[in-house]
Amino acid sequence: MSNRAGAGPEEFAAVPYHGIITLSVMLATIMQALDSTIANVALPHMQGAVSGTQDEMGWVLTSYIVAAAITIPLTGWLSNAFGRRRVFLISIVIFTIASALCGLAETLPQIVLFRLLQGIGGAALVPLSQAVLFDINPPRNYGRAMSIWGVGVTMGPILGPALGGWLTDNYSWRWVFYINLPIGVLAFVGLLLTLPESRQTRSSGFDFFGFATLSLGVAALQLMLDRGQLLDWFSSTEIMIEAAASGLGFYLFIVHMFTTDHPFVDPALFKDRNFLASNVFIFLVGIVLFATLALLPPMLQNQLGYPVVLTGLVTAPRGLGTLIGMFAVGRLLSLLDARHVIAAGLALTAYSLWRMTHFSLQMDYWPIVFSGVLQGLGIGLVYVPLSTVAFSTLPVALRNEGTALFSLMRNIGSSIGISVVTFLLTQNVQRLHLALGTHITPYNVASNPAARAAHVDVSSARGVAALDAMINNQATMIAYIDDFKLMMTLTLVTIPLLLLLKRAKPQAGAHAAVLD
Repeated sequence: MSNRAGAGPEEFAAVPYHGIITLSVMLATIMQALDSTIANVALPHMQGAVSGTQDEMGWVLTSYIVAAAITIPLTGWLSNAFGRRRVFLISIVIFTIASALCGLAETLPQIVLFRLLQGIGGAALVPLSQAVLFDINPPRNYGRAMSIWGVGVTMGPILGPALGGWLTDNYSWRWVFYINLPIGVLAFVGLLLTLPESRQTRSSGFDFFGFATLSLGVAALQLMLDRGQLLDWFSSTEIMIEAAASGLGFYLFIVHMFTTDHPFVDPALFKDRNFLASNVFIFLVGIVLFATLALLPPMLQNQLGYPVVLTGLVTAPRGLGTLIGMFAVGRLLSLLDARHVIAAGLALTAYSLWRMTHFSLQMDYWPIVFSGVLQGLGIGLVYVPLSTVAFSTLPVALRNEGTALFSLMRNIGSSIGISVVTFLLTQNVQRLHLALGTHITPYNVASNPAARAAHVDVSSARGVAALDAMINNQATMIAYIDDFKLMMTLTLVTIPLLLLLKRAKPQAGAHAAVLD
């Protein structure tokens, strides 16, 4: 892939304080991305502090996810109407203040309310950071800019559990929120002093019906995915209502978008083949990346007995692989077609998942570290060229809405991926436990080395309970492996979809790198 300026109506003008803007934007991105996972490990400690049930504590995560999901699509319209700089700065202020309030909260309703506010403030940070980096860099540097942006987006969720566990064990669960304060202040001051305005005015007013129906569809879908496992999915009336509301919301939104003169989301976005295909890819990448991140910590802690801090240390090298991939991809894009780089990244990700299908209860931490580095490297090779190609032919006037939709698709993919693998894990554990149990007799227990080492005596209730725990542990490990196989298959099936990406010249005003 070679980079050259598009035939837009205006030439790129160098932006002052480029380095400070980039650093400030990345601080905001890392702060938001980190918060998407850092609070998870602190939930048990928070539960004890506020005397909440497991169901109630789930709303600490759900409130943030739903608020962010509703607000992300609004980012494009707000930036066009009020200016990107103003929206970016206000979002940082809201997120930072909400983080402080979460740390100060004394009751569960307070935490849920402040997490809701945090989700509203954090929703715009990732799409706006991507849009800003596109604006302040010439087309020839888009790959490098997306490498920097991708580091923040992917490293945050990877390092979140490790940092959250360390802060919780050594200080308090409140510090998983307080850590955002200095980052938020630095990002705000840096952008306040250096970020130029990039306002894209829009002649039409606000499409309330389009926003309402899209919000209904996204919010109901996120609630269904987040609470489905807890409520046993469609055996629950709540889940059925949420599924129906989500389907109705999306249906009304799509019909309205293509039949009204000034819709909330511009249909011109979907006329760009590269952008549309890239959204499909980022949806699938979100499934694989975040589903794996959701599976590994409980597997390491519950099946292998790792403490929280060690779990974080063992999974952290995945971030090293991502860093290597993202810094190497700039050079690769100057030598190879972007689609070939993405294909190599997907193949490497699939290979890492194949290695994860060989995990066992007797392994040490090296298979986890090695497969994590490989997967991080693969994700790094996919994320940067995909983010670049997505906007390579998209006009600048659509960039605010485009980056918001791109982030929304990644978030929805991650929510669906986590829900699906968690559901399959629970179902397969029960099925496999039954299948393994049918082969257990007093005779093969007596001859089993692991049972002898654990002093299992099936003639006593304690011995039977110990045997049942061993069977359940084996069944759970096999269920994890089945999930890894599923994600490996999904990754391999995704590779032929690269044919959807085309070589194209940039449209007027795109100022973007193009494939040739």
